[in-house]
Amino acid sequence: MGKLKAIWRLVRLEHGLMFGLAVFIGGVVAGNIDESIAIAILVAIFLEIASFSLNDYFDIDIDKKNRRTDRPLATGEISPRTAIAISIIFFPLGIFAAYAINTACFLIALISAVFAILYDARLKRIKVIGNFYIAYTMAIPFIFGAAASASRITPIIYFLSMIAFLSGVAREIMKDVMDFEGDSMLGTRSFPAYFGKKGASIMASFLYVVACILAFTPLFVEIDTRYFHDYAYGISVGIADVIFFYISFKIATHFDVETMKKCRNYSLVAIFVGLIAFLLPVIM
Repeated sequence: MGKLKAIWRLVRLEHGLMFGLAVFIGGVVAGNIDESIAIAILVAIFLEIASFSLNDYFDIDIDKKNRRTDRPLATGEISPRTAIAISIIFFPLGIFAAYAINTACFLIALISAVFAILYDARLKRIKVIGNFYIAYTMAIPFIFGAAASASRITPIIYFLSMIAFLSGVAREIMKDVMDFEGDSMLGTRSFPAYFGKKGASIMASFLYVVACILAFTPLFVEIDTRYFHDYAYGISVGIADVIFFYISFKIATHFDVETMKKCRNYSLVAIFVGLIAFLLPVIM
């Protein structure tokens, strides 16, 4: 049991389940629900498992220096060889499973796997690029789910993915502001290093506002008839946007670590409510 818990901590399976949920939502919003969506969810989980295992393999020395007791490789509960083995097994599993769905899913899975390997091995050291990669992982599951369930990806899926991407970049910039002092000591160049903590915070605030505007667009522009003038969607997305606007105001005027930490937590609530908003017109 202890070994299984250590493996869970290594692969952070809760993230895989979140990606799987995003794939499911993309499939539901796009159209048909069949066995392809079940396979697509497995693809997301497999690639997440492989990526996080590889991530900790490359970070083992840093995690040891930082005394990360939550990292089983750093504590010695799991060997580096095991982490590499998990990665070697699950990357191909995810890609082959995607191939079984269709060509579009195969290409998305392959590109995502390549990005994951590059990020784990190298790109994470370049925080600005890393921020966009993390945002990509938040956005692509919706497109992947749609590609698995429909022959054509509808505009509403692109709206959903863009909102997720902008929110993801904003959340990563907030984390950069929180980590600014430590990153400066290590010589890491992040958004606050280029624009200052205030400038980076205002940038994150702006991205949240743009995401809010995009979220309201389907309510007033007939991008998809299910969302056009739909009261359930309007109310629920309105709640999400109120939270996002509050976050935007707070981080544009307060740049301390505690504010950023609280607002990042609030942003998860807003994202969850936003996902519900996109689901309601489909299931009601």
